[in-house]
Amino acid sequence: MRRATTLAAAALLMSTQAHAGCADGTDTPCTTSLGEYHIMLPDGVTAPPVLLFLHGAGGNGKQAMRMSTALSRGYAVIGPNGLQRPNSRFGPGWSFHPARPKQRDEIAFMREILDDAARNHGIDRDRVLLAGFSIGGSMVSYMACDAPDLATAYAPVAGSFWRPHPEIDACKGPVRLLHTHGWKDKTVPLEGRPLSVADIEQGDVFYAMQVWRETNGCRGRRADSFDTSGDFWHRKWESCETGALEFILHPGAHGIPKGWSETALDWFEGLDLSSG
Repeated sequence: MRRATTLAAAALLMSTQAHAGCADGTDTPCTTSLGEYHIMLPDGVTAPPVLLFLHGAGGNGKQAMRMSTALSRGYAVIGPNGLQRPNSRFGPGWSFHPARPKQRDEIAFMREILDDAARNHGIDRDRVLLAGFSIGGSMVSYMACDAPDLATAYAPVAGSFWRPHPEIDACKGPVRLLHTHGWKDKTVPLEGRPLSVADIEQGDVFYAMQVWRETNGCRGRRADSFDTSGDFWHRKWESCETGALEFILHPGAHGIPKGWSETALDWFEGLDLSSG
């Protein structure tokens, strides 16, 4: 029995040591059975909350390591690597579109990442903000709809559902969701646009907000509160049965706007995690 216990402890130590070199923001990713992810941990924080960020088309998980604001606020930052898409000039991406062939079960991949990071890096699995940019934001939106228990809250940036849109009542449960979009975005316009090169069409963000209102049981279509005093214009629904829902616009184009990290983390930390 003592030998078995010693072997188990040694195996755990070896696993932890094997992951140690991938937790310092270098080019070396951590690996799981389904893929790779990059991670940086805040100094001196036990069981840190997590900002799990999905890159846009052609990006990689290491780009998320630039989010120094999250690190300085005590968050672990995780950036998964998308897969190279066959016959695509856009580089790595995500299997986000429900009607197109999937290279990987992305929800299973995210669960695997979080379990691995909890086991080997000590992150708090119960405080996870899943965010993403462009098609990474689209992936976040579909994950929020199909697996509302995957993360604590969701924050897509400049990416949402694609056409054909999900049915109004298709999502599997209430969510805490913050959507951010640029007023002048021409790459992923608020109304969406067709992409002839791939014969697919982006969705309408305003329709997506209707999906989220129905999912959360919000009593009105119109937002309950508005704030245009700063760099972002906030629309917030406060009469919902459960979850949390906020829509932020900024005057820029397709990108992650300056100050987004602070705004998103402020929103996340202000959530009531005891309900929905």
